Amino acid sequence: MGPLLIVLLLVLILFGAGFALHLLWWIAVIALIVWALGFVMRGTHSSGGRNRWYRW
Repeated sequence: MGPLLIVLLLVLILFGAGFALHLLWWIAVIALIVWALGFVMRGTHSSGGRNRWYRW
């Protein structure tokens, strides 16, 4: 009974990690799209230069 519980616990941990990594992958893709859109849609300075849309 003990080894079965250990295997089930391991499966649950691996399933949770896989779900979390998959979720983080989608968050990274969305962040990349937002960054690329901000790069394209940024405005211009009054002096004629390009302005950043974020404050980093």
